Amino acid sequence: MIPMGRAVGIKLFADGVLVVSTSELQEGERSPAEDCGLQEGDLILRINGEEIQSTEHLQSVLQENADTPVTLTVRRGDKTAVMETCPLLCDDGVYRLGVWIRDSMAGIGTLTYYDPTTGNYGALGHGITDVDTHVLMPLSSGSIMETSVKAVKKGQRGDPGELKGDFSVQRDVGTVSANTSAGIFGIVADGSFADAGQALPVASPSEVRLGPATILCTVSGDETESYEVEIVRLYPHKQDMRDLLLRVTDERLLDTTGGIVQGMSGSPIIQNGKFVGAVTHVLVNDPTQGYGIFIENMLKMTG
Repeated sequence: MIPMGRAVGIKLFADGVLVVSTSELQEGERSPAEDCGLQEGDLILRINGEEIQSTEHLQSVLQENADTPVTLTVRRGDKTAVMETCPLLCDDGVYRLGVWIRDSMAGIGTLTYYDPTTGNYGALGHGITDVDTHVLMPLSSGSIMETSVKAVKKGQRGDPGELKGDFSVQRDVGTVSANTSAGIFGIVADGSFADAGQALPVASPSEVRLGPATILCTVSGDETESYEVEIVRLYPHKQDMRDLLLRVTDERLLDTTGGIVQGMSGSPIIQNGKFVGAVTHVLVNDPTQGYGIFIENMLKMTG
């Protein structure tokens, strides 16, 4: 595997629309969504048997349906249910269910590895969850885009920092085919974007040691650099994909970012010439430290 460390823009589109919350449409009255039992985190897949493609599509179907009762096909966790309700005509002339919904997300992350023999990549080291419901975003389609880091919000105790970049006009360089608890995965369509750097052997968890290591990340423009870190703790038997704890020791990175910031998730971890894992989460109360996932556990999610 080639360790990457390159920042990418990420777009995901949900399989259906995700319920963020329900709300009253008229003071003191339950909304149609609440009446039929819709809950935060539910995924609306179909209305009257018609697959829902976006929030706009859902609203369009409701207006066409007017005050006729509708049947919703809803996924909750690993179960699917059918619910019936009737849209309510609001004062502005629009029919609504009384539900806040989301169908997509976009942000910046870091490409972890690239396999030049297959074109496969992995990124982030953790799944993409909805910011409000914390539910793993159910994937319909997605893409990764060429991007450039324009600025850094430096991390401070209690206030995680972040990488900032504008990828709205940049080109797609690959697809997203899976959003899992161990990262996002897909195919790089443009090999010239990712086929750089030296392939390294993958370390097994038993080969990872406490002590010095390096991470690869992009914190300015599109230039990927190596920074010194220290692996301070290992968690070989945990099941939450937080397999190790590391501390940033490189003064250059500390001066620029304060440590680990949002957008660096997926940064490869290298130790003793082997590919160890990827950075995943920052410690909110100490941005100089963050968790990582073993690369072997990431690769297991690719099947």
